[in-house]
Amino acid sequence: MKIHPVLLKRLRLTLDMIKFEHSVFALPFALTGALLAFREDGFNTARIGAKLFWIVLAMVGARSAAMAFNRIVDAPIDGRNPRTRTRHIPAGLLSIGFARAFTVISSLVFMFAAWELNTLCFRLAPLALGIVFVYSYTKRFTHFSHVVLGFALGIAPAAAWIAVRGSLDPRILWLTAAVTCWTAGFDVIYSCQDYEFDCETGLFSLPRLCGIEKALMIARILHLFMIASLLMLVWQLHLGALALAGVAAVALLLIYEHGLVKPNDLSRVNAAFFTMNGWVSVLFFLFWTADVILHRQHL
Repeated sequence: MKIHPVLLKRLRLTLDMIKFEHSVFALPFALTGALLAFREDGFNTARIGAKLFWIVLAMVGARSAAMAFNRIVDAPIDGRNPRTRTRHIPAGLLSIGFARAFTVISSLVFMFAAWELNTLCFRLAPLALGIVFVYSYTKRFTHFSHVVLGFALGIAPAAAWIAVRGSLDPRILWLTAAVTCWTAGFDVIYSCQDYEFDCETGLFSLPRLCGIEKALMIARILHLFMIASLLMLVWQLHLGALALAGVAAVALLLIYEHGLVKPNDLSRVNAAFFTMNGWVSVLFFLFWTADVILHRQHL
């Protein structure tokens, strides 16, 4: 079946608008939450493959809706920012109407996936959408929008746990805390690029509040809290050496990431943001998956 060239171009532009490839940031942590929940059930949960399918579809739907909504809300601001004025809506590549329709469809996909998972997931789905949508407005009234973004991604592992077990175990909230601190930290680094623009337009951010140098220090502290949260989760769930090795790998990558960015040199922010954080999430997932599989074989 041949796809019409116009439709193919629209699909490519849409995936680029929502930065679909950046799903690698949050998805491995959500899958880790699901994996740990399967582990607690002794891998006796029925339809594991189907559960994972609906979890991934829910993640993709929620993230796609959130990104498209963010592009809609930020379109007037993006059009004034030299760094973002070439984004799809300000540049006229995609219309507001199309982005709205895409947001609605993605939200419905998320709701349907939540319905297929279990009753609690479906009941909490509107709250989850509310959290990811609210983030888009926080830059207008709080310097801590980075933490809100972090929490929007951080709820994914807890949601995946609920999807598998049908209830929330407080222990998995250590992974929510870890992802929240990790995301907030790298978002602070990324937002340093817009320091002057935020000051000129009155947008809120930690770099605008305390300057780039102190903001980078706060990002380091947030990432220290991430490592501490992961260690607490290892202890709470009695994980093994490979899980600890995964935490060590994450710590080393974060140290390298912070070495790429200096208060007077932000030229390598994209490398720190995209490349390093992609490796953080993927390596974390691989180490923790290996730990769970090895522990299962030794039972």
